[in-house]
Amino acid sequence: MLRIGRFEVYSVVTGTFRLDGGAMFGVVPKVLWGNATDFDEQNRIYLATRTLLVLDRQAKRVILADTGCGTKWTPEKAERFAIRHDREAIPRALAAIGLCIEDVTDVVVTHLHFDHNGGLTKWFDDPGGRTVLCFPRARHWIHRRHWEHAHKPSVKDRASFLPEDFAGLEEAGVLAFVEGDQPAPAIAGIEWFVSQGHTVYHLHPVVADGGEHLIFVGDLVPTVAHLRLGWVMAYDLFPLTTIAEKEVIFRNAIEHGWRLAFAHDTKVGGVALGGTVERPIVTQTLDL
Repeated sequence: MLRIGRFEVYSVVTGTFRLDGGAMFGVVPKVLWGNATDFDEQNRIYLATRTLLVLDRQAKRVILADTGCGTKWTPEKAERFAIRHDREAIPRALAAIGLCIEDVTDVVVTHLHFDHNGGLTKWFDDPGGRTVLCFPRARHWIHRRHWEHAHKPSVKDRASFLPEDFAGLEEAGVLAFVEGDQPAPAIAGIEWFVSQGHTVYHLHPVVADGGEHLIFVGDLVPTVAHLRLGWVMAYDLFPLTTIAEKEVIFRNAIEHGWRLAFAHDTKVGGVALGGTVERPIVTQTLDL
């Protein structure tokens, strides 16, 4: 657990999966990325899905950022990405701090790619049947422009959006839209950083209290290996924008002490940085 002011922050590993190393590192050759991360015989690198759990006991807010791949997978489709989702990971993490699913007040949907928020919904009964919400009592925060994009994705990124993951959210009345490029905080102590490089209007929660900041970097910096400034994914819609946004985050980390929480690193939940923006170095791994 990491404390940021009055907040308790936890990184919950909800599962694992694998993606092609070339796709995950773009133009970086395997001779380089292969020395920075583990991979299998199909050149797929090992990734975790992490949910950021933020607890404000004072305000009685229980906030989750991202929900993992979820359980709506046939064995054949799951094997394509070697998806292993632990449906008990979030309930178990909540139980460890005296809480349960019904106590979750807010879910931050960073973006609607299946590996980040397939866990928003689950099959009610038969595979492929109707879905129900996993967190029916929580308000679900998402940027309006990303919500619109997810319903009309481009040819490049449409395979990352599975409508069954978010079908029913609007009808259930649980959506809370974030607006604009520099949105004002909607939850006390949670600021928003909006990025555009990986996908449009990717929403990053920044836990901020007592002069301390922790940003959930999502797919801007998926793993420790992606701390290299130019190492960006082929999945990114606008790779040069990703690099510019990484510069902003690294500068805040090095000059102002922001700490980073990862979405996909298998070993490290978060880090503090030193060095320079072009060559950041890990000065501390966070106990999340």
